[in-house]
Amino acid sequence: MKRLLVLMIMSFSLIFAQENAEVGWVARFGLAGGINPVYLFPNVDPVNEQIKNVGLNELSKSGMIAWGGSGYAYIMFVENLRIGGIGLSGSMNTSGKVGEFDKEVKYGYGMGGLTIEYTFPSLHRVAISVGGIIGMTSTEIEIYQSSMNYNWENLWQKVNNKTQEVSDKLTKTSYLIAPTVNFDIPLNRFIAFRLGAGYSFGFGGDWEINNHKNIEGVPSDLNSNTFFIQTGIYLGFFSY
Repeated sequence: MKRLLVLMIMSFSLIFAQENAEVGWVARFGLAGGINPVYLFPNVDPVNEQIKNVGLNELSKSGMIAWGGSGYAYIMFVENLRIGGIGLSGSMNTSGKVGEFDKEVKYGYGMGGLTIEYTFPSLHRVAISVGGIIGMTSTEIEIYQSSMNYNWENLWQKVNNKTQEVSDKLTKTSYLIAPTVNFDIPLNRFIAFRLGAGYSFGFGGDWEINNHKNIEGVPSDLNSNTFFIQTGIYLGFFSY
């Protein structure tokens, strides 16, 4: 998937060079914001290795959907450069009854940050932009086990270690750099459709559990790196 992203960027660069020679540069301007459904492909293999031991079905290896929003505006003192922001989150889970216990494992992913993109100026009726996201990303794993019918009294029995209830939340927050390629196709002057792709590189941060206690021995490939496909509907003003 990394190779796919690199090939896309190289292809768009060639298109840009050819179009620029034939058409000439036309500076872009506009601003927009909208909803971004994003499809992620995180590596959940280390989690699934443990899930198999507790009797649940594995988390999906074919990806997960996240929902969020983004927006941008062209900064007119640098032609064809636009700056904006993006935020999104999503989750998937597996659950079931194993013996006397109801069990669930949930995997969650979120990212947010600043977007910087350069739009090829020589293409008309579509904006092809190469850039990236700089920000933060968060990964969460929640583990539950219960055999109780809850009431006020037995909630406190868990604190006194009188039950076999489990409710753990593992989190890791990392810095994020994500190169991206996006197509923005205006339907008219005020509505545009987006299709793009990127790869999130997360670095830094430690896995923590519950009250910010560090976890030792977490597999190194359980991280925030993931390929993603981005879509969206934008409202604003487009001059392509």
